[in-house]
Amino acid sequence: MDIFFIVVFFLYGLIFGSFFNVVGLRVPTKSLFSEKRSYCDTCQRTLSWRELIPVFSYLIQKGKCRGCHQRISLIYPLMEFATGILFASTYYFFGITNQMILGVLLISLIIPVSVSDIEYKRIPNRILIFFSPLFLIYRLFFPLNPFYMSGIGAVVAFILVLIIILISKGGMGVGDLKYFTLFGFIFGLYHFLLLFFLSTLFGSIGGLITMKINRLGRKSRIAFGPYIGLAALTVFFVGEPLIDWYISLF
Repeated sequence: MDIFFIVVFFLYGLIFGSFFNVVGLRVPTKSLFSEKRSYCDTCQRTLSWRELIPVFSYLIQKGKCRGCHQRISLIYPLMEFATGILFASTYYFFGITNQMILGVLLISLIIPVSVSDIEYKRIPNRILIFFSPLFLIYRLFFPLNPFYMSGIGAVVAFILVLIIILISKGGMGVGDLKYFTLFGFIFGLYHFLLLFFLSTLFGSIGGLITMKINRLGRKSRIAFGPYIGLAALTVFFVGEPLIDWYISLF
């Protein structure tokens, strides 16, 4: 029975991952509900249902549009597949629990934000504004222990990242500030500090690799949102063991 539900969650993840791609790409351009059906970004041809099957359409078409034969961005199948794996993993590790709800909410926030930041180097306010009340409601029903750690986490996250923005003169953006603050509220102080450390670690490694591959200069702007999201997922899935291990060192 567990295998059945894992497969179900994976398939739902593929479907929602496709939708999250659309949200991440269209919300920054304010075209989420104003555009026609899904279309090719190059030739503007409306896509048939056969071209909209998550991951499989990309593989069958060998990564190219059936109309203009232009390359389709890898971001589409990668985010669809990642969402499927993450949905399935959330059920596998937590079952039908309040933690599963939190996991699905986190994934639903992180994927479109990552897509948007990769594509436009922006973390859209509209996505953060949509999800913030959902996380607030979640924490009202399932508060941290003690409950005020959410507030402390948000305040510390805001102050810490604001100081970095001021010192680095734009090394981080306001979108990063809001994103971190939301995670500070969700996870509380100690888990946020772990999240912040991991995001800088992932960002440093990923940034160096990106600059080397694309031959970018040190001052080139690199999307930091995906690394923040990756750190948040790491904390969600293995945060407790990591913190316990760290404490045991002392």
